[in-house]
Amino acid sequence: MDLFYVSPVQLDLERGRAVIDGDEFHHLSRVLRSRVGDSIAITDGAGLAAQLKVDAIGKRSLEGTVSQVSRVPRPETSVTVAISLLKSPHRFDLFLEKATELGVDRIIPMTTRRTVSTPAEEKFNRKAERWRSVVHAAARQCRRHYLPEVSEPMPLGEVQHLAGYDLRLMPWESERRMPGFDPAGKRILFLVGGEGGFTPEEVAGAEAAGFQPVTFGATILRAETAGIFAVALVRSRLLMEADAAQWL
Repeated sequence: MDLFYVSPVQLDLERGRAVIDGDEFHHLSRVLRSRVGDSIAITDGAGLAAQLKVDAIGKRSLEGTVSQVSRVPRPETSVTVAISLLKSPHRFDLFLEKATELGVDRIIPMTTRRTVSTPAEEKFNRKAERWRSVVHAAARQCRRHYLPEVSEPMPLGEVQHLAGYDLRLMPWESERRMPGFDPAGKRILFLVGGEGGFTPEEVAGAEAAGFQPVTFGATILRAETAGIFAVALVRSRLLMEADAAQWL
């Protein structure tokens, strides 16, 4: 069963009531054909886990009684991917979907010297709404109790100086080394270039800011593939550590 998201303004835990509307309601009513009396798993996207018993269904929303409330601990390891905006909206949406499924915590749309597509300010809100819709749909399907954050676009120079990260990695096609690293319990930031990759000057600037260039293999990956691989790399290493710990 999917996990559905309720915004804070639609959730009243003191009264034990909640309302679901928008895309979440559309999926429940049109796809799952929910009925009065059904029990639905809900979250606020910030760790809440609860059940909603449907009491009434209207044309644009449903409401019900909240029960079995608990809190899911936030994962100790967090992954942020700052990725160049891409010319193809479909390719960027693919990255958003798969990175969300794999466990990304924050996505930063980024502009670099070779970024092909930079949305005008008046178009950004529409793009951001679509990006969050893609993330919500993916998080619903894979039952994530913490929604990834989709930040406003930032230039590379600003991203390079973001504080609070333990590991700063920059996949680069000219790099030949992939050092071992233990991601457990760390905050990790990946920089992923767009069409054409990073310029040598950008790589030098990132290194000066504390980023380590790394390789993702001999073949050059498309930007969205590199972004997905970055999150999958951390997930796979965490899984290997968890499996190895069973034998200790």
